[in-house]
Amino acid sequence: MTENLTQTLSTEVYAEIDKWIAKYPAEQKQSAVIPALHIVQDNYNGYLTTELMDAVADHLDMQPMSVYEVATFYSMYEMKPVGKNKICICTNVSCQLRGSDEIVAHIKDRLGIGLGETTADNKFTLKEVECLGACGGAPMFLLNKKYYENLTPEKVDEIIDSVNRD
Repeated sequence: MTENLTQTLSTEVYAEIDKWIAKYPAEQKQSAVIPALHIVQDNYNGYLTTELMDAVADHLDMQPMSVYEVATFYSMYEMKPVGKNKICICTNVSCQLRGSDEIVAHIKDRLGIGLGETTADNKFTLKEVECLGACGGAPMFLLNKKYYENLTPEKVDEIIDSVNRD
């Protein structure tokens, strides 16, 4: 695999990843790649660097490219710094039919940023995602790890205002 990167991640992060590895047969520890990437991203400023992904690959006995493929395939992983609060807005067909375009326009106007951008104060990043699996509550977005459904511009303002108070 890669050179030994066992010191790249903290002992606590390795222990958390090892809990996931233990859920799989020993010869299939690579199956823990998705939760491992979540753990690393959550513990290292909300995004994945090549060095962090290499450490995951080394720990799971995987080729680094295999870890990069997972990390870049799924929209839940970030490859560059993001704001303190990440808004992932669904623009897939169900949300679009129920007004996600209006919600996206409202958020862009309210925050003064476009899709894929972060506010100057680093409080918010706005990210377009394909589907978050909450079609019955469209339009919707995921703010950090919480779902907000049946959005209106007014509801969006309430949510953003509540985050700004925190």
